[in-house]
Amino acid sequence: MKTKVIVKRMQSPHQKESFTCFKPLGDDLVREIYDSVTSIFDEMGGASLLKESREVYIKPNAVDAKPYSHTRVEVLGAVIRYWKRMGAAKIYLFENSTQANYTRLVFRAAGYTRLCRQTEAIPVFLDEEKSEPLPFTGRRPAEEGDPDGYDLASFRMPATVMKLIRERDRHLYISVPKLKTHSMGVVTLGVKNQWGFPMQPSRGFDHNYNLHSKLVDVLGYIKPDITIIEGVEGTIHGHYFATALADEQVRPFRVLIASANVVAADIVGSRIFGLGPGDVPHLKLAIDRGLSDGVRGEQDIALSGDLESLANVDLIGDMPAQGHYPWNLYPKFPDDVRVIRGRELVCREGCLNNPLCVLQTMSMDNAGRGGWTLVAGKGHDMEEIDGIRGRVLVAGHCAIEEVSGRLIARLGRRNVYLSGECNNLCATVEAMFHLMKVNPMSYVPVNPLVSSYEFVVARLKGSTSRVPNPLSHLVKRV
Repeated sequence: MKTKVIVKRMQSPHQKESFTCFKPLGDDLVREIYDSVTSIFDEMGGASLLKESREVYIKPNAVDAKPYSHTRVEVLGAVIRYWKRMGAAKIYLFENSTQANYTRLVFRAAGYTRLCRQTEAIPVFLDEEKSEPLPFTGRRPAEEGDPDGYDLASFRMPATVMKLIRERDRHLYISVPKLKTHSMGVVTLGVKNQWGFPMQPSRGFDHNYNLHSKLVDVLGYIKPDITIIEGVEGTIHGHYFATALADEQVRPFRVLIASANVVAADIVGSRIFGLGPGDVPHLKLAIDRGLSDGVRGEQDIALSGDLESLANVDLIGDMPAQGHYPWNLYPKFPDDVRVIRGRELVCREGCLNNPLCVLQTMSMDNAGRGGWTLVAGKGHDMEEIDGIRGRVLVAGHCAIEEVSGRLIARLGRRNVYLSGECNNLCATVEAMFHLMKVNPMSYVPVNPLVSSYEFVVARLKGSTSRVPNPLSHLVKRV
């Protein structure tokens, strides 16, 4: 029996202005989203989907408040209001934003805090919760002799997610990711959306070629009951980008994709970009590890709704000639920042693409300065390293172990910035704030007094998020 995936396409117009101006959706499109969400949930069972507790837990993609990086508040509003109408006892909106962020601030800036007030949904900031250790299971630890094994073999899971794992038959869990490509994971849809569950200090390690395996490790602990991929817009060239590049990276697909099977939903979401399971390492791993409930590809999916076939999908008529949209970073970076890549290994999943992504956003959206060098990976030509002049950011533990001592001895510690693990995004951002003279307060789209207040509250509530120092543009810390 094939697995159902429901696809709803909206016909109401999207904004006519440049996507560099992020705007609320028009009233007609908002009404159509609500009707589509209602139709999807009704088709899947409506109120009968509620479980014993009658509680609903909704996980958006609130990686950051940057335009187009997070689930549209209008879609979340439709989801929350539907379950209120169905008689849910409590509705929770829960998330743990990316490194260098704290979730309270992202909720405030993305409009989620206001939405929760309007709908009486309960915001849950996972970074402020107590947590428990769980093992990563997909590979043996590197210390046991596997050269490609995990550097960090366990992670901490927040209390709310542990509750959902232990009481899986009592609560309805709905994942609402954004339709995005990803410069490290190829796509970030339902499976990748759960990478928000491990606490931030657990995420920087193995954010390399092992990232795909760890995404599937988390899937092995918990799967959503329903996945609804929000594709009012989709993003190409990655999930997080300079707003100045929005017209190159945002596509108004106006589509919602839903299934009780998260892998099936992700397969259809990937096809919107022209990609199959073989193009997305974590989807292939999920299938190979038996976590897709028998779905191995498009042949195991029955479409319902507004899409008749996955063959030659081209929703808005601009699919590139190669048959898929690009997912790697848009190739536009400042000319006055030199990037030196290791010749033996440099992982796009961590020490390369994360710094490049930050470099792109700070230079294009915040007038960040250049005149420095980024070094990443391993297997460097020491003559090239010895030719570096001025300030240098060494990203990732491979490069730090290989070249940082040599650079510090020659250039002095004040000119060498270090960002460890495979992706210590907080340290990378903090270094670039100082290198590029970008004020952290200008990087957050809310009043500085508001962000300061939210930061204090988050810390008083026990947040373990790793956040750059607000004075890091003035004081070197890494």
